[in-house]
Amino acid sequence: MPLTGQRLTSAFHLLAKPTGPICNLDCEYCFFLSKEMLYPGDRFRMADEMLEEYIRQLLESHRTPQVSIAWQGGEPTMMGLDFFRRSVELVEKHRRPGQQVDYSIQTNGVLLNEAWALFFKENQFLVGLSVDGPRELHDAYRVDKRGHGSFDRVMAGFEHLRASDVDVNVLCTVHAANQSHPLEVYRFFRDVMDIHFIQFIPIVERTTETMLPLANLGWSTERKSKRPLYVQSGNQVTDRTVDSETFGRFLVAVFEEWLRNGDVGEIFVQHFDVALANWYGEPPGLCIFSETCGLALALEHNGDLYSCDHYVEPDYLLGNILETPMAEMVASERQTAFGQAKRDALPQFCIDCDVRFACHGECPRNRFNHTPDGEPGLNYLCEGYKLFFKHIDPVMRQMSEALAQGRGPSEVPRTLVGKEAERYAWSGRNDPCPCGSGSKFKSCHGRESGGHSGTACW
Repeated sequence: MPLTGQRLTSAFHLLAKPTGPICNLDCEYCFFLSKEMLYPGDRFRMADEMLEEYIRQLLESHRTPQVSIAWQGGEPTMMGLDFFRRSVELVEKHRRPGQQVDYSIQTNGVLLNEAWALFFKENQFLVGLSVDGPRELHDAYRVDKRGHGSFDRVMAGFEHLRASDVDVNVLCTVHAANQSHPLEVYRFFRDVMDIHFIQFIPIVERTTETMLPLANLGWSTERKSKRPLYVQSGNQVTDRTVDSETFGRFLVAVFEEWLRNGDVGEIFVQHFDVALANWYGEPPGLCIFSETCGLALALEHNGDLYSCDHYVEPDYLLGNILETPMAEMVASERQTAFGQAKRDALPQFCIDCDVRFACHGECPRNRFNHTPDGEPGLNYLCEGYKLFFKHIDPVMRQMSEALAQGRGPSEVPRTLVGKEAERYAWSGRNDPCPCGSGSKFKSCHGRESGGHSGTACW
């Protein structure tokens, strides 16, 4: 299907799911496990013909010199190494002269061995490894089909990656089990794993009041006869969901450690990088903090294309790439409207917010609360993000000024770093709050909106 005469989007990002939702782990918070219900009786394996069609259309659709091929799941390594060797061969067959292809894969790491690591290194894959912190925190929810923790197997896979010098990012979900341990989590990644790129993903499991009891049981395959299909509906959250304010304090505590320990320029935390881009006036490079979205889509194993990885559900199915060219669906009026709704549906409370430029209402999937004046559409994580963005504002301004002067962010004046570090040295801990109330810091409620003031608690 040639693309001549079709309206094209210059660049977009696509997460391809060659095994659909099928995974060799049974993480309790993984709502994607329930997506198996969308394709009853399916084998959930991307066929060779589909693989080639996907690669061909993706490369042909881009009018930029750089194309990203990103694999996710479920667990994509369950396809086997030969599948990915074939994908690289197909890229070489179909890419245009001068077209650069970057590979990435998100994995739980359980199946990784020396052969996988050598393949990733040879083909310059960026590997995103899912780790939720040290063993007791990781194993709280990241379990296998028997309910056993996966930490030791994940670390064994990681050692293969490290031995082959593979580029590794850690993706850490923040949830009820690890949300109160920010420094333990961050220091584990930095000091034990020697990781230099970290993503923190807040777990927000949205559900309805009717479905809440079932959702609290988890989404594992063990319960698939009773579990509901996860869709973006309702205004309730599961017991595993991160608390909004606690998530904000988690980010603040990591930010302060990042500053105090001299990690700026050495350790790259996605939330901090994206925030600096917004303060500096550059595109943030992450859809949740962009003004609009719609350029990060998901491709299922059978060629079905969905508006977003978080919206793999019937109402957001754009079509199938065997029937409609990928480029046409990405640039369609329907997908454009999906992306622009992120901006157009913001409640007035958010429009008037003084940190809107840094947040833009975050991801629409989390906008199920009401504003103080009763308007729908407030993000569940609003309180936490406000706390975080207001906290980092002085440092972000200094870093932006350094960039404008041709200096690196790591050259932020040490006096400012020291002042901020001392001011919030207790953040993320159970120390007595300096407000004098006698409460522990994380449980004290004598704070005032807008920042630290007088005897306020933050």
